[in-house]
Amino acid sequence: MRRTLRRSCAACARSKYSCDLRTPTCSRCIKRRIQCEYANEPLTAPPTTPRSDAAPSSIVLLPADISRFNSLDPFDSYPQTRLGRQHVQRLIHSFLTKIAFQYYPLDLKECSNPFIVSWWPLALSDPALFHVSLQTACLDEELLAQRGFQTSELLMADSVALLRRKVQDQDLAVQDSTMNSVITLAAIEFGKGNIEVSQMHIQGVRRIVHARGGIKEVKRTSPLTARMVSWVSMILTGYAQFDTQDDFGVGDGISPIYEWRLIQPLSEPSDTGDLNVDEPVANILHRLRHLSLTAQQLPLSTTKLHDLACFVVHRLLPTDSDFSCSTLSSTTEVMRYALVLYMLIIHGTTYYPHTLILNQALAQFVKHYEQSELVLYTQDALRVWLLAIGMVASIGTSHYPWLSGKARTTAASMQMRTWDEVFSHVKSILWFGMAPGESGFRPHWDAVFNALNLPALPENQTDHLLNSTIVR
Repeated sequence: MRRTLRRSCAACARSKYSCDLRTPTCSRCIKRRIQCEYANEPLTAPPTTPRSDAAPSSIVLLPADISRFNSLDPFDSYPQTRLGRQHVQRLIHSFLTKIAFQYYPLDLKECSNPFIVSWWPLALSDPALFHVSLQTACLDEELLAQRGFQTSELLMADSVALLRRKVQDQDLAVQDSTMNSVITLAAIEFGKGNIEVSQMHIQGVRRIVHARGGIKEVKRTSPLTARMVSWVSMILTGYAQFDTQDDFGVGDGISPIYEWRLIQPLSEPSDTGDLNVDEPVANILHRLRHLSLTAQQLPLSTTKLHDLACFVVHRLLPTDSDFSCSTLSSTTEVMRYALVLYMLIIHGTTYYPHTLILNQALAQFVKHYEQSELVLYTQDALRVWLLAIGMVASIGTSHYPWLSGKARTTAASMQMRTWDEVFSHVKSILWFGMAPGESGFRPHWDAVFNALNLPALPENQTDHLLNSTIVR
Protein backbone atom coordinates (compact mmCIF):
# COMPACT_ATOMS: atom_id res chain seq x y z
CA MET A 1 0.00 0.00 0.00
CA ARG A 2 1.39 3.40 -1.00
CA ARG A 3 2.38 5.53 2.05
CA THR A 4 0.57 8.88 2.35
CA LEU A 5 1.63 12.12 4.04
CA ARG A 6 -2.00 13.06 4.66
CA ARG A 7 -2.73 14.35 8.18
CA SER A 8 -6.53 14.42 8.06
CA CYS A 9 -8.55 11.38 9.10
CA ALA A 10 -9.71 8.90 6.47
CA ALA A 11 -13.40 9.87 6.71
CA CYS A 12 -12.73 13.61 6.19
CA ALA A 13 -10.31 12.83 3.35
CA ARG A 14 -12.88 10.67 1.54
CA SER A 15 -15.55 13.37 1.93
CA LYS A 16 -13.06 16.14 1.02
CA TYR A 17 -13.86 18.05 4.21
CA SER A 18 -11.35 19.96 6.32
CA CYS A 19 -10.40 17.89 9.36
CA ASP A 20 -9.68 19.63 12.69
CA LEU A 21 -7.18 16.83 13.52
CA ARG A 22 -8.59 16.30 16.99
CA THR A 23 -7.45 13.07 18.60
CA PRO A 24 -8.47 10.40 19.14
CA THR A 25 -11.63 11.41 17.19
CA CYS A 26 -12.10 14.56 15.11
CA SER A 27 -15.20 16.69 15.69
CA ARG A 28 -16.81 15.74 12.35
CA CYS A 29 -16.56 12.04 13.12
CA ILE A 30 -17.98 12.69 16.59
CA LYS A 31 -20.93 14.50 15.04
CA ARG A 32 -21.53 11.73 12.46
CA ARG A 33 -20.86 8.98 15.03
CA ILE A 34 -18.46 7.10 12.76
CA GLN A 35 -15.03 5.58 13.30
CA CYS A 36 -12.13 8.06 13.02
CA GLU A 37 -8.85 6.68 11.69
CA TYR A 38 -5.62 8.57 10.97
CA ALA A 39 -2.99 7.36 8.52
CA ASN A 40 -0.44 9.59 10.27
CA GLU A 41 -0.31 11.27 13.67
CA PRO A 42 -1.94 14.72 13.50
CA LEU A 43 0.15 17.77 14.44
CA THR A 44 -1.68 18.23 17.71
CA ALA A 45 -0.94 17.45 21.33
CA PRO A 46 -0.51 13.69 21.82
CA PRO A 47 -3.46 11.76 23.19
CA THR A 48 -3.12 10.86 26.80
CA THR A 49 -4.49 8.24 29.08
CA PRO A 50 -8.05 9.13 30.03
CA ARG A 51 -8.45 10.40 33.56
CA SER A 52 -11.32 9.79 35.87
CA ASP A 53 -12.44 13.41 35.58
CA ALA A 54 -12.12 13.41 31.78
CA ALA A 55 -15.16 11.27 31.12
CA PRO A 56 -18.16 13.13 29.69
CA SER A 57 -20.34 14.15 32.57
CA SER A 58 -22.66 16.92 33.56
CA ILE A 59 -20.91 20.28 34.03
CA VAL A 60 -22.26 22.80 36.49
CA LEU A 61 -22.52 25.93 34.33
CA LEU A 62 -25.00 28.75 34.15
CA PRO A 63 -27.28 28.83 31.09
CA ALA A 64 -25.41 31.84 29.72
CA ASP A 65 -22.12 29.96 30.04
CA ILE A 66 -23.51 26.93 28.22
CA SER A 67 -24.86 29.16 25.47
CA ARG A 68 -21.46 30.78 25.03
CA PHE A 69 -19.68 27.44 24.79
CA ASN A 70 -22.23 26.13 22.30
CA SER A 71 -21.91 29.18 20.10
CA LEU A 72 -18.12 29.00 19.96
CA ASP A 73 -17.50 25.27 20.17
CA PRO A 74 -20.74 23.28 19.86
CA PHE A 75 -19.07 19.86 19.62
CA ASP A 76 -16.28 20.26 22.19
CA SER A 77 -13.92 20.25 19.23
CA TYR A 78 -11.21 22.28 20.89
CA PRO A 79 -7.68 20.85 20.68
CA GLN A 80 -6.83 17.99 22.97
CA THR A 81 -5.00 18.69 26.20
CA ARG A 82 -3.77 16.61 29.12
CA LEU A 83 -6.37 18.19 31.38
CA GLY A 84 -9.74 16.76 32.22
CA ARG A 85 -12.81 17.99 30.38
CA GLN A 86 -14.32 19.77 33.38
CA HIS A 87 -11.06 21.55 34.09
CA VAL A 88 -10.74 22.66 30.46
CA GLN A 89 -14.32 23.93 30.43
CA ARG A 90 -13.67 25.90 33.61
CA LEU A 91 -10.55 27.49 32.12
CA ILE A 92 -12.40 28.31 28.91
CA HIS A 93 -15.11 30.00 30.93
CA SER A 94 -12.50 31.98 32.88
CA PHE A 95 -10.74 33.09 29.71
CA LEU A 96 -13.94 34.24 27.99
CA THR A 97 -15.50 35.99 30.97
CA LYS A 98 -12.47 37.36 32.82
CA ILE A 99 -9.07 37.12 31.13
CA ALA A 100 -10.27 38.54 27.79
CA PHE A 101 -11.44 41.72 29.52
CA GLN A 102 -8.42 41.98 31.82
CA TYR A 103 -6.09 41.82 28.84
CA TYR A 104 -8.15 44.19 26.72
CA PRO A 105 -10.15 46.58 28.93
CA LEU A 106 -10.44 48.93 25.94
CA ASP A 107 -13.52 46.95 24.86
CA LEU A 108 -15.75 45.46 27.54
CA LYS A 109 -18.41 44.13 25.15
CA GLU A 110 -18.60 40.40 24.49
CA CYS A 111 -19.72 41.00 20.91
CA SER A 112 -16.64 43.05 19.99
CA ASN A 113 -13.82 42.34 22.44
CA PRO A 114 -11.01 41.12 20.11
CA PHE A 115 -9.90 38.37 22.47
CA ILE A 116 -13.36 36.85 22.12
CA VAL A 117 -14.19 37.55 18.47
CA SER A 118 -10.68 37.25 16.96
CA TRP A 119 -8.30 35.50 19.32
CA TRP A 120 -10.57 32.71 20.54
CA PRO A 121 -11.60 31.36 17.11
CA LEU A 122 -7.90 31.15 16.26
CA ALA A 123 -7.23 29.30 19.51
CA LEU A 124 -9.92 26.70 18.73
CA SER A 125 -8.10 25.81 15.53
CA ASP A 126 -4.53 26.09 16.82
CA PRO A 127 -3.41 23.70 19.59
CA ALA A 128 -0.45 25.88 20.62
CA LEU A 129 -2.54 29.04 21.03
CA PHE A 130 -5.27 27.06 22.76
CA HIS A 131 -2.79 25.77 25.34
CA VAL A 132 -1.35 29.26 25.85
CA SER A 133 -4.85 30.69 26.33
CA LEU A 134 -5.71 28.06 28.91
CA GLN A 135 -2.41 28.78 30.61
CA THR A 136 -3.31 32.44 31.16
CA ALA A 137 -6.57 31.42 32.80
CA CYS A 138 -4.85 28.67 34.77
CA LEU A 139 -2.20 31.04 36.13
CA ASP A 140 -4.93 33.39 37.31
CA GLU A 141 -6.67 30.47 39.00
CA GLU A 142 -3.49 29.21 40.66
CA LEU A 143 -2.43 32.64 41.87
CA LEU A 144 -5.75 32.96 43.66
CA ALA A 145 -5.53 29.45 45.13
CA GLN A 146 -1.90 29.87 46.28
CA ARG A 147 -1.16 26.16 45.90
CA GLY A 148 1.61 26.14 43.34
CA PHE A 149 1.67 26.16 39.55
CA GLN A 150 1.64 22.48 38.65
CA THR A 151 -1.10 22.66 36.01
CA SER A 152 0.13 25.85 34.35
CA GLU A 153 3.63 24.36 34.14
CA LEU A 154 2.14 21.33 32.40
CA LEU A 155 0.37 23.60 29.93
CA MET A 156 3.58 25.59 29.46
CA ALA A 157 5.54 22.45 28.55
CA ASP A 158 2.89 21.40 26.04
CA SER A 159 2.64 24.93 24.63
CA VAL A 160 6.38 25.08 23.98
CA ALA A 161 6.39 21.60 22.42
CA LEU A 162 3.55 22.52 20.07
CA LEU A 163 5.18 25.81 19.12
CA ARG A 164 8.43 24.05 18.30
CA ARG A 165 6.56 21.91 15.81
CA LYS A 166 4.97 24.98 14.25
CA VAL A 167 8.15 27.00 13.79
CA GLN A 168 9.73 24.12 11.89
CA ASP A 169 7.24 24.82 9.10
CA GLN A 170 7.84 28.14 7.32
CA ASP A 171 4.15 28.66 6.62
CA LEU A 172 2.97 27.87 10.15
CA ALA A 173 5.79 29.84 11.77
CA VAL A 174 4.56 33.20 10.46
CA GLN A 175 0.89 32.75 11.30
CA ASP A 176 -0.90 35.29 13.49
CA SER A 177 -1.68 32.56 16.00
CA THR A 178 2.02 31.73 16.29
CA MET A 179 2.89 35.35 17.11
CA ASN A 180 0.01 35.52 19.59
CA SER A 181 1.32 32.41 21.33
CA VAL A 182 4.95 33.51 21.48
CA ILE A 183 4.31 37.06 22.75
CA THR A 184 1.97 35.70 25.44
CA LEU A 185 4.61 33.20 26.56
CA ALA A 186 7.08 36.12 26.71
CA ALA A 187 4.76 37.97 29.09
CA ILE A 188 4.18 34.86 31.23
CA GLU A 189 7.92 34.21 31.55
CA PHE A 190 8.51 37.89 32.35
CA GLY A 191 5.93 37.70 35.12
CA LYS A 192 7.74 34.68 36.57
CA GLY A 193 11.04 36.54 36.57
CA ASN A 194 12.52 34.52 33.68
CA ILE A 195 13.75 37.64 31.89
CA GLU A 196 16.20 35.91 29.54
CA VAL A 197 13.55 33.46 28.32
CA SER A 198 11.11 36.34 27.88
CA GLN A 199 13.67 38.26 25.81
CA MET A 200 14.27 35.16 23.69
CA HIS A 201 10.56 34.95 22.87
CA ILE A 202 10.45 38.65 22.00
CA GLN A 203 13.38 38.26 19.64
CA GLY A 204 11.55 35.36 18.03
CA VAL A 205 8.45 37.50 17.49
CA ARG A 206 10.55 40.26 15.95
CA ARG A 207 12.01 37.78 13.46
CA ILE A 208 8.51 36.61 12.53
CA VAL A 209 7.33 40.22 12.04
CA HIS A 210 10.36 40.88 9.85
CA ALA A 211 9.60 37.77 7.79
CA ARG A 212 6.03 39.03 7.33
CA GLY A 213 7.25 42.37 5.95
CA GLY A 214 6.89 44.55 9.04
CA ILE A 215 4.27 45.34 11.66
CA LYS A 216 2.18 47.15 9.02
CA GLU A 217 1.68 43.90 7.11
CA VAL A 218 0.80 42.04 10.29
CA LYS A 219 -1.88 44.63 11.06
CA ARG A 220 -3.50 44.05 7.66
CA THR A 221 -4.42 40.47 8.61
CA SER A 222 -4.80 40.83 12.38
CA PRO A 223 -4.98 44.27 14.06
CA LEU A 224 -5.10 42.53 17.46
CA THR A 225 -1.86 40.66 16.79
CA ALA A 226 -0.09 43.80 15.57
CA ARG A 227 -1.27 45.81 18.59
CA MET A 228 -0.38 43.12 21.10
CA VAL A 229 3.05 42.31 19.64
CA SER A 230 4.14 45.96 19.39
CA TRP A 231 2.78 47.03 22.79
CA VAL A 232 3.72 43.98 24.88
CA SER A 233 7.24 43.70 23.44
CA MET A 234 7.77 47.36 24.36
CA ILE A 235 6.47 47.22 27.92
CA LEU A 236 8.41 44.01 28.67
CA THR A 237 11.74 45.43 27.48
CA GLY A 238 11.28 49.10 28.34
CA TYR A 239 12.23 50.42 24.93
CA ALA A 240 10.92 50.52 21.35
CA GLN A 241 11.05 47.23 19.46
CA PHE A 242 9.73 48.40 16.09
CA ASP A 243 10.13 51.41 13.84
CA THR A 244 7.26 53.83 13.27
CA GLN A 245 5.89 55.17 10.02
CA ASP A 246 6.35 58.84 9.26
CA ASP A 247 3.66 61.42 10.07
CA PHE A 248 1.91 60.68 6.78
CA GLY A 249 1.70 56.89 7.24
CA VAL A 250 4.60 55.94 4.96
CA GLY A 251 6.77 52.98 5.94
CA ASP A 252 6.50 49.43 7.29
CA GLY A 253 6.43 50.32 10.98
CA ILE A 254 3.73 51.19 13.51
CA SER A 255 1.22 53.53 11.90
CA PRO A 256 -0.18 56.81 13.27
CA ILE A 257 -3.93 57.19 13.58
CA TYR A 258 -5.72 58.84 10.68
CA GLU A 259 -6.28 62.12 12.54
CA TRP A 260 -2.53 62.44 13.16
CA ARG A 261 -1.83 62.47 9.42
CA LEU A 262 -4.20 65.40 8.85
CA ILE A 263 -2.38 67.79 11.19
CA GLN A 264 -0.22 70.45 9.60
CA PRO A 265 3.52 70.22 10.41
CA LEU A 266 4.96 72.38 13.18
CA SER A 267 5.83 75.85 11.83
CA GLU A 268 7.17 77.54 14.98
CA PRO A 269 8.08 76.37 18.51
CA SER A 270 5.09 78.09 20.14
CA ASP A 271 4.20 75.06 22.28
CA THR A 272 7.52 75.10 24.14
CA GLY A 273 8.16 78.82 24.25
CA ASP A 274 11.85 79.76 24.35
CA LEU A 275 12.98 76.29 25.40
CA ASN A 276 15.59 74.48 23.35
CA VAL A 277 13.44 71.46 22.45
CA ASP A 278 14.47 69.24 19.56
CA GLU A 279 12.12 69.45 16.56
CA PRO A 280 10.92 65.80 16.57
CA VAL A 281 9.82 66.06 20.22
CA ALA A 282 8.31 69.52 19.66
CA ASN A 283 6.45 68.12 16.64
CA ILE A 284 4.92 65.35 18.73
CA LEU A 285 3.78 67.83 21.38
CA HIS A 286 2.32 70.03 18.62
CA ARG A 287 0.32 67.18 17.11
CA LEU A 288 -0.85 65.89 20.48
CA ARG A 289 -2.06 69.37 21.43
CA HIS A 290 -4.00 69.56 18.18
CA LEU A 291 -5.55 66.14 18.79
CA SER A 292 -6.46 67.04 22.37
CA LEU A 293 -8.35 70.11 21.17
CA THR A 294 -10.30 68.20 18.51
CA ALA A 295 -10.95 65.39 21.00
CA GLN A 296 -12.94 67.84 23.12
CA GLN A 297 -15.54 67.88 20.33
CA LEU A 298 -15.13 64.30 19.12
CA PRO A 299 -13.45 62.10 21.78
CA LEU A 300 -11.04 59.42 20.62
CA SER A 301 -12.27 55.86 20.88
CA THR A 302 -10.37 53.61 23.28
CA THR A 303 -8.88 51.68 20.35
CA LYS A 304 -7.66 54.89 18.70
CA LEU A 305 -6.19 56.02 22.00
CA HIS A 306 -4.29 52.73 22.22
CA ASP A 307 -2.98 53.08 18.67
CA LEU A 308 -2.02 56.69 19.34
CA ALA A 309 -0.19 55.82 22.57
CA CYS A 310 1.65 52.91 20.95
CA PHE A 311 2.78 55.08 18.03
CA VAL A 312 3.82 58.06 20.17
CA VAL A 313 5.70 56.04 22.82
CA HIS A 314 7.52 54.04 20.14
CA ARG A 315 8.43 57.28 18.36
CA LEU A 316 9.77 58.86 21.57
CA LEU A 317 11.64 55.97 23.18
CA PRO A 318 15.12 54.83 22.12
CA THR A 319 15.41 51.61 20.14
CA ASP A 320 17.88 50.03 22.55
CA SER A 321 18.26 49.73 26.31
CA ASP A 322 20.92 52.44 26.62
CA PHE A 323 19.04 55.54 27.73
CA SER A 324 22.20 57.51 28.41
CA CYS A 325 23.40 57.75 24.79
CA SER A 326 21.30 60.81 23.91
CA THR A 327 23.22 63.98 23.05
CA LEU A 328 20.14 66.20 23.07
CA SER A 329 19.44 68.93 25.62
CA SER A 330 17.95 68.13 29.02
CA THR A 331 14.89 70.25 28.18
CA THR A 332 14.29 68.04 25.13
CA GLU A 333 14.71 64.89 27.21
CA VAL A 334 12.45 66.02 30.06
CA MET A 335 9.76 66.81 27.49
CA ARG A 336 10.32 63.46 25.79
CA TYR A 337 9.82 61.42 28.95
CA ALA A 338 7.00 63.63 30.22
CA LEU A 339 5.07 62.85 27.02
CA VAL A 340 5.85 59.13 27.42
CA LEU A 341 4.59 59.19 31.00
CA TYR A 342 1.46 61.15 30.09
CA MET A 343 0.54 58.73 27.31
CA LEU A 344 1.04 55.76 29.65
CA ILE A 345 -1.09 57.46 32.32
CA ILE A 346 -4.09 58.19 30.08
CA HIS A 347 -3.74 54.85 28.28
CA GLY A 348 -3.83 52.73 31.43
CA THR A 349 -2.99 49.04 31.66
CA THR A 350 -3.72 46.90 28.60
CA TYR A 351 -2.58 43.29 28.08
CA TYR A 352 -0.04 43.42 30.92
CA PRO A 353 1.15 46.02 33.49
CA HIS A 354 3.58 48.61 32.15
CA THR A 355 5.47 49.00 35.43
CA LEU A 356 8.93 48.45 33.91
CA ILE A 357 8.65 51.00 31.14
CA LEU A 358 6.91 53.50 33.43
CA ASN A 359 9.69 53.30 36.03
CA GLN A 360 12.43 53.59 33.40
CA ALA A 361 10.79 56.65 31.83
CA LEU A 362 10.19 58.14 35.29
CA ALA A 363 13.88 57.81 36.23
CA GLN A 364 14.89 59.61 33.04
CA PHE A 365 12.22 62.27 33.61
CA VAL A 366 13.48 63.05 37.13
CA LYS A 367 17.11 63.10 35.99
CA HIS A 368 16.48 65.56 33.17
CA TYR A 369 14.03 67.69 35.17
CA GLU A 370 16.74 68.26 37.76
CA GLN A 371 19.29 69.15 35.07
CA SER A 372 16.95 71.62 33.32
CA GLU A 373 15.33 73.11 36.43
CA LEU A 374 16.95 76.54 36.02
CA VAL A 375 15.66 76.82 32.45
CA LEU A 376 12.18 75.64 33.47
CA TYR A 377 11.97 78.22 36.26
CA THR A 378 10.84 80.86 33.77
CA GLN A 379 8.18 78.57 32.24
CA ASP A 380 5.40 78.57 34.83
CA ALA A 381 2.73 76.63 32.93
CA LEU A 382 5.17 74.04 31.60
CA ARG A 383 6.70 73.52 35.03
CA VAL A 384 3.26 72.91 36.58
CA TRP A 385 2.35 70.46 33.79
CA LEU A 386 5.60 68.54 34.21
CA LEU A 387 5.19 68.26 37.98
CA ALA A 388 1.53 67.21 37.65
CA ILE A 389 2.55 64.32 35.38
CA GLY A 390 5.57 63.45 37.52
CA MET A 391 3.56 63.14 40.75
CA VAL A 392 0.90 60.89 39.18
CA ALA A 393 3.52 58.69 37.51
CA SER A 394 5.64 58.38 40.66
CA ILE A 395 2.94 57.23 43.09
CA GLY A 396 4.43 54.58 45.36
CA THR A 397 8.02 55.23 44.25
CA SER A 398 10.99 56.92 45.90
CA HIS A 399 10.66 59.79 43.41
CA TYR A 400 7.27 60.94 44.73
CA PRO A 401 8.52 62.88 47.81
CA TRP A 402 11.08 64.73 45.68
CA LEU A 403 8.53 65.66 43.02
CA SER A 404 5.86 66.68 45.53
CA GLY A 405 8.51 68.85 47.23
CA LYS A 406 9.19 70.55 43.90
CA ALA A 407 5.46 71.03 43.47
CA ARG A 408 5.24 72.73 46.87
CA THR A 409 8.11 75.06 45.95
CA THR A 410 6.45 75.87 42.63
CA ALA A 411 3.04 76.50 44.21
CA ALA A 412 4.58 78.83 46.77
CA SER A 413 6.67 80.78 44.25
CA MET A 414 3.70 81.17 41.90
CA GLN A 415 1.31 81.88 44.79
CA MET A 416 -1.09 79.18 43.62
CA ARG A 417 -3.74 78.18 46.14
CA THR A 418 -6.38 76.24 44.24
CA TRP A 419 -6.64 73.31 41.87
CA ASP A 420 -8.36 75.56 39.33
CA GLU A 421 -5.18 77.59 39.00
CA VAL A 422 -3.12 74.43 38.50
CA PHE A 423 -5.62 73.04 36.01
CA SER A 424 -5.54 76.19 33.89
CA HIS A 425 -1.77 75.77 33.49
CA VAL A 426 -2.04 72.04 32.75
CA LYS A 427 -4.67 72.57 30.04
CA SER A 428 -2.54 75.24 28.40
CA ILE A 429 0.19 72.66 27.67
CA LEU A 430 -1.57 69.32 26.99
CA TRP A 431 -4.74 67.77 28.37
CA PHE A 432 -6.89 65.07 26.77
CA GLY A 433 -9.61 65.11 29.41
CA MET A 434 -9.96 61.32 29.62
CA ALA A 435 -9.30 58.86 32.44
CA PRO A 436 -7.94 59.31 35.01
CA GLY A 437 -9.07 62.89 34.43
CA GLU A 438 -8.95 65.58 37.06
CA SER A 439 -9.65 63.05 39.82
CA GLY A 440 -6.31 61.40 39.10
CA PHE A 441 -4.31 64.64 39.33
CA ARG A 442 -6.14 66.90 41.75
CA PRO A 443 -5.56 64.97 45.03
CA HIS A 444 -1.80 65.41 44.69
CA TRP A 445 -2.10 69.16 44.35
CA ASP A 446 -4.63 69.33 47.19
CA ALA A 447 -2.00 67.59 49.33
CA VAL A 448 0.55 70.18 48.16
CA PHE A 449 -1.70 73.05 49.23
CA ASN A 450 -2.46 71.38 52.55
CA ALA A 451 1.26 70.94 53.22
CA LEU A 452 1.83 74.63 52.52
CA ASN A 453 -1.06 75.44 54.88
CA LEU A 454 -2.10 78.37 52.74
CA PRO A 455 -5.42 80.00 53.66
CA ALA A 456 -8.13 79.59 51.07
CA LEU A 457 -9.05 82.72 49.12
CA PRO A 458 -12.60 84.05 48.93
CA GLU A 459 -14.39 83.01 45.76
CA ASN A 460 -14.23 86.46 44.12
CA GLN A 461 -10.46 86.69 44.75
CA THR A 462 -9.96 83.17 43.42
CA ASP A 463 -11.66 84.16 40.14
CA HIS A 464 -9.52 87.28 39.92
CA LEU A 465 -6.32 85.30 40.53
CA LEU A 466 -7.33 82.69 37.99
CA ASN A 467 -8.00 85.31 35.33
CA SER A 468 -4.65 87.01 35.96
CA THR A 469 -2.91 83.63 35.75
CA ILE A 470 -4.48 82.94 32.36
CA VAL A 471 -3.43 86.37 31.10
CA ARG A 472 0.12 85.77 32.30
